[in-house]
Amino acid sequence: MSGEALLVLLSVAALEALLSGDNALVLAVMVKPLPPDLRRKALFYGVLGAYVLRGLALLFAVYVIQLWWVQVLGGLYLLYLMLQHLRDHPEAKPLPEASAQSFWRVVLMVNLVDLAFAVDSILAVVAFSKDLLLVFLGVALGILFIRLAAGYVVAFMERYPGLERVAYVLVGWAGVKLLLEGEGTLAHLLHRPEWALHLPKEVFWGITLAILVGGSLLSLKRHA
Repeated sequence: MSGEALLVLLSVAALEALLSGDNALVLAVMVKPLPPDLRRKALFYGVLGAYVLRGLALLFAVYVIQLWWVQVLGGLYLLYLMLQHLRDHPEAKPLPEASAQSFWRVVLMVNLVDLAFAVDSILAVVAFSKDLLLVFLGVALGILFIRLAAGYVVAFMERYPGLERVAYVLVGWAGVKLLLEGEGTLAHLLHRPEWALHLPKEVFWGITLAILVGGSLLSLKRHA
């Protein structure tokens, strides 16, 4: 592999990891209700599904970026997760026993949400290179990093249960991001760019950091 190809590979992997940083938190929240052994299986099947979906997304990028409704559904589901948690306060309840049916439902939703995030990042990674194999290898490395990070996030939330509420608020905020991206995609498809509601990346990451830092400090203070 040439030096240029290696640089493209590392750049795509880093970009995928950065663009999907909120994806790790979403995955952790989605698999946390499962028993530990099923969590690992769900993340494993999520990796397999992500590789297949991202591979297809790269091949059919022109069509994938038009799936605004996937982003909208993904965003609504993430908001539903946050509202359900804040309403039911599951941190005060034991983890439910997961049946085979609920396990596969979690795996299905993990892949649906991953596809929703893929719509956002696919154009950015394709812009680095026209070599689809090289781009896919970079995406694969980024996906693997996100899955590993999700496992550590789950363990951290187990150690500090108060952080679970912060995680769900961030998941809801990621849902808002997906909803706005879906609306923006639809506006451009309708040739009405003035209808698009833009969320500047600086604003998104600024609010994300504020929720993470402020909520974490408050939760750790209560835990202490």
